[in-house]
Amino acid sequence: MTTLFNPRSMDFTPFLFFTGKGGVGKTSTACATAIALADRGKQVLLVSTDPASNLQDVFEVELQNKPTAIPNVPNLFAANLDPEIAANEYKEKVIGPYRGKLPETVIASMEEQLSGACTVEIAAFNEFSTLLTNKELTAQFDHIIFDTAPTGHTLRLLQLPAAWSGFLEESTHGASCLGPLAGLSAKKEMYEQSVKVLTNPEKTTLLLVTRPDCSPLQEAERASKELREIGLKNQYLLINGVMKDFVKNDKVSSAFFTRQVRALEQMPNELKGLQTFEIPLVPFNIAGVENIRKLFTFEQTSVVSADEIKSLHVPALKALIDDLSESRKRVIFTMGKGGVGKTTVASAIAVGLAEKGHRVHLTTTDPAAHIDYVMCGEHENISVSRIDPKVEVEKYRNEVLNQAKDTVDEEGLAYLEEDLRSPCTEEIAVFRAFADIVEKANEEVVVIDTAPTGHTLLLLDAAQAYHKEIARSSGEVPQSVQNLLPRLRNPEETSVVIVTLAEATPVHEASRLQDDLKRAGIQPKWWVINQSFYATHTVDPILRGRAQSEVQWIEEVQRKSQNHCVIIPWQSEDTVGYQKLKELTI
Repeated sequence: MTTLFNPRSMDFTPFLFFTGKGGVGKTSTACATAIALADRGKQVLLVSTDPASNLQDVFEVELQNKPTAIPNVPNLFAANLDPEIAANEYKEKVIGPYRGKLPETVIASMEEQLSGACTVEIAAFNEFSTLLTNKELTAQFDHIIFDTAPTGHTLRLLQLPAAWSGFLEESTHGASCLGPLAGLSAKKEMYEQSVKVLTNPEKTTLLLVTRPDCSPLQEAERASKELREIGLKNQYLLINGVMKDFVKNDKVSSAFFTRQVRALEQMPNELKGLQTFEIPLVPFNIAGVENIRKLFTFEQTSVVSADEIKSLHVPALKALIDDLSESRKRVIFTMGKGGVGKTTVASAIAVGLAEKGHRVHLTTTDPAAHIDYVMCGEHENISVSRIDPKVEVEKYRNEVLNQAKDTVDEEGLAYLEEDLRSPCTEEIAVFRAFADIVEKANEEVVVIDTAPTGHTLLLLDAAQAYHKEIARSSGEVPQSVQNLLPRLRNPEETSVVIVTLAEATPVHEASRLQDDLKRAGIQPKWWVINQSFYATHTVDPILRGRAQSEVQWIEEVQRKSQNHCVIIPWQSEDTVGYQKLKELTI
């Protein structure tokens, strides 16, 4: 049985970590908790370690890496720790001594190796470790709240002895995320103290934030299990955005309510044993102190009328498909954070192009073969395949470990095995499999659900140059990958479609993805705004409030895409099967 999450009447440990999939409401929930505790007279510091943090937008005040007092909230201070700045400083610290001493191609490879998500995450861990172990600072606050927790992968790396050895400086295993910890041995004691604080249930609580939807619930289960295995066992589950009732004559409202109920009934077993709290769906943007306070008042708030919602012109998905068909693109990637609907959008694009007479090959990395469920099998002009990331990673992992086993000791191999669990390793392994598919499919339009990031492309490119300069026995870049890199950079042949929701976090993250791709020489043209309540014309008062809150993010997407964006309404029924997908393209 779940209860309402109400920090006004709950007791908490000194350190609170909010974690969860992008767009589930981590930041708004962390901010509302911080205000509720400050209103009770507690001294509170709220810290964001998210590179795409919108903490200052929520509080409507400029924030720095030092605690800043929040106006109109006595006792509350906030700080934005930018791990990307910290990562750049760290990167230069590691690489600087080698400039002018090693060939430029080697320097380029080192720089790109230290430009991935894992380096940023280690830098973020370094930032909040400094806070956790600063006794003078922690003594000033009753609670320190972190918006974004470290992943299990990062913590496991820090617990391995090889992370602190000279092994890293001698490793030659090629394109992966091994570099981030090199040179950090001076921080060993601080990191060990931080891990002790994190795993102490009297000091730290992990709050897993999710929405009552299948995908974020599965992500919460994965994070819970991974973090529990390494000692973070004091966990709460916060289900954010729960609709308590629906409007009977509104198809969107009743379908939204039914879908939530079904998702909660099918909640993963790993989560059922956690103490669980609900946060109701609210009809307003969580921005500004007064709105944040309303999140936990649980009172009915005023809602917007239909004529108050600004009118915007955003074309339907058909405009994107017409452009892809007329420009005769051969390789199309859908890209975006988990939960935004990439698989559905990729499938709809494939159906739209097939309807125009193109032969299409649709492929995905979804380990649950979700694309088979969406497509309901193959159809005329469309062939479907699936790349299993687990299989590809295992293949790549074995290849790297076999090449390293004769030159690396047992401790080094343990570190290398953990390093090969990183997100970037999976992306590289999967990208190699993608390259093979594209290489064999020159007679078809290839639509790929989930694109490689710019970092992965640059890492493979840098490794390619690196291996030309210095003969290496591992991390070899296959010919199919070498062929695909220039192909992806050719806008006449390839199009990357960015998929997002009309919400703060997905748009911020999509914007970062676009910048990442530009850095790799790829210019995405189209954005898709998916699952939009704005486009449904719902009359449900709460959902209409959500529609109003989407307006600023739709306008932001229009600006970021230079008006090359399309919108897909939130669907009352599951978009499953060829006919349903076809309806999205009309």
